[in-house]
Amino acid sequence: MARYADPGVLEWVESAGGPLIAVPETVLPFWAGADNEDLATDYDRACEVDGHVGLLPVGDSAALVFGEEPASTSFLPEHATFVRWSAAHSEDELLAGVPAALDSAVWGSEVRWRVPGPVLLFDSAWPGRAAGRIEHLRVPLEAGTYAVRAAYAQPGPETWVGLVSLSRLGN
Repeated sequence: MARYADPGVLEWVESAGGPLIAVPETVLPFWAGADNEDLATDYDRACEVDGHVGLLPVGDSAALVFGEEPASTSFLPEHATFVRWSAAHSEDELLAGVPAALDSAVWGSEVRWRVPGPVLLFDSAWPGRAAGRIEHLRVPLEAGTYAVRAAYAQPGPETWVGLVSLSRLGN
């Protein structure tokens, strides 16, 4: 995982150029990434997601695909939000702008994501069975259904941040 400041700050997941994906731990073995002999791989399916976020079936669950750009991404549990680093001079500058970004964001369409528990965020090109050996971030979500919405915001003159907000629905 990439770190952009002193120890103790966020861990960021990066991709080699394709979309990032959050896969429930229980269905990781079913995500083949780009390692598939079929003509259309799971990675190809992830690349076809249109928009900032989308859902893809994986096993008996679904994975959340982070579309548009392959920005470094982390998770802020205090905001229940994935933060995507689009532009900022430093991690401190980016994180300082998150509250203003959340307040001013123009949110896109909402999707409903049902998860059986914790998810792993990683590069969609990798197979899920390799997740323990590759750059990933474990996000300890509670089982349930989440409303997911995404936006890009500019909280400062040279700071752009992508936001993927999760709101747990009553289950």
